[in-house]
Amino acid sequence: MAAAAAGRCIGRFMDLDLRKGHLGSSPHPTSHSLHVFHRRYESCSLSMNGCQGDPKIPIGTIQTRTFPGVSTHSLALDTLSSAISHLNSDPPPFTSGILRLQVPIQQKIEAIDWLHAQQELLPRCYFSSRSQSSSFDPFIDSVNGDGNGLEDHDLVSVAGIGAAVFFRHIHPFSLDDWKSIKRFLSKKCPLIRAYGAIRFDPRANVSSEWKAFGSFYFVVPQVEFNELEGSSILATTIAWDNALSWTWEKAIGALQATMCQVSSIVGKLRKEVCKTFVLSNSHVPSKAYWNLAVNRALQIIGRADSPLIKVVLARSSRVVTTSHIDPIAWLACLQVEGQNAYQFFLQPPDAPAFIGNTPEQLFHRKRLCIRSEALAGTRARGGSKAQDLQIELDLLSSPKEDFEFSIVRESIQRKLEAICSMVRVEPKKGIRKLPRIQHLYAQLSGRLRSEDDEFDILSSLHPTPAVCGFPREEARLLIAETEMFDRGMFAGPVGWFGGGETEFAVGIRSALVEKGFGGLIYAGTGIVRGSNSSLEWEELELKISQFTKPIKVEVPLS
Repeated sequence: MAAAAAGRCIGRFMDLDLRKGHLGSSPHPTSHSLHVFHRRYESCSLSMNGCQGDPKIPIGTIQTRTFPGVSTHSLALDTLSSAISHLNSDPPPFTSGILRLQVPIQQKIEAIDWLHAQQELLPRCYFSSRSQSSSFDPFIDSVNGDGNGLEDHDLVSVAGIGAAVFFRHIHPFSLDDWKSIKRFLSKKCPLIRAYGAIRFDPRANVSSEWKAFGSFYFVVPQVEFNELEGSSILATTIAWDNALSWTWEKAIGALQATMCQVSSIVGKLRKEVCKTFVLSNSHVPSKAYWNLAVNRALQIIGRADSPLIKVVLARSSRVVTTSHIDPIAWLACLQVEGQNAYQFFLQPPDAPAFIGNTPEQLFHRKRLCIRSEALAGTRARGGSKAQDLQIELDLLSSPKEDFEFSIVRESIQRKLEAICSMVRVEPKKGIRKLPRIQHLYAQLSGRLRSEDDEFDILSSLHPTPAVCGFPREEARLLIAETEMFDRGMFAGPVGWFGGGETEFAVGIRSALVEKGFGGLIYAGTGIVRGSNSSLEWEELELKISQFTKPIKVEVPLS
């Protein structure tokens, strides 16, 4: 059985709904698309879609086994391969379950370097914490007392390939979908996590470039690399459920097939994109249409009978280059500017890569404690310390920016107060400085009444007024009427679910990249009374500059 599964290394990772072609209605009219099926990546073995299971039935076992630490990545790979072979002949006595095997490495290796070494195996994912010091307290479930605890380590970033189990559907993310994911998670195994993203607007028509992502896409990687402060972990995860016709034998065979493709050699990735020429650089909407759209939004906002106070309008910029852009190398460039930002990378099979460098946290929950933040108002950084301070003071004192920021902060505060026993806002208005941009900023924290409120948190907070507008439904409808492209996961929740901890960022400052065909770069800006369409266009240019800086924006001579 394992040998047969190993021979299916190129099996397609597509759930039943997508194979039948049931992905929503007709594509949104747009002139921007990526030819996502022209270039094939290597796909890891077939897996199971956890959304097809019964969320009310718990799985049989959730375990983490930790092996003694080793000095190199290659030795860790050998340890895991040997352990998997042993498990193949000694299956657990459960009809469903999830098992993580992990080996500490006494060497710090960057997760993005590891991901780059893995020969473009799909699916693949990457998530880097904004603070670079997100402490975790992994209580490792040592089966029969065999495991070694991993204590007092800080998780910096995570990279993964393959899918032990994935979660995807064409319908909007629901409570049952959340329960289907949580079914495979446990507080006792905090590093078993589901990484992924949710569409900005699941009711909007899906365009071809976003088709493989579904309405949401989450994955528990088959093979995962954890970058810690001062060390690393290499791990594999096996998930099975006989009720989904995905048995232990199939799962272990699929993992062995993926392990055969994992590179033991990890080199240092140069954090720069090879200089290239840009054949074309076009925007949807064009500058002329943007002016019309902003002015129409201002007319609606200004009407006495209109409840609309703010709407966030976005732009898609397509960059086509003479040579291909490696999405991981592009993300590595964003990492250089990644202070106070999350970096993420998500690529299902037969799909482009969704990458981003977002400064905005949606929420972070650890047990009953929750944090969120308001981020709005934008200015460039100054060329000197004095100029930067003057721009900061201008941002803090601008009535228009204060009005836009207050809408976001107060909306998030009200939503947290509905599910928390107390909410604190500190600071109420400060400055968040990024390498190219500075924003108005407030942090909100509270204590949940129940951990089961997590789904309510997600559905309540997303989309915030920072990426949609206010009131939410009026803004969403105007966005749907105005924008002539599919936002997809842009401005949607991007992050991970864990057993006792969950963290999501807002998928802004992001792009959809297909190796060999350039990319679509997304940016948005808030429109309120007093906005100016030309200034808002300049803000869009500022926000995408971190993507365009690494490449030469020139048209070569014929």
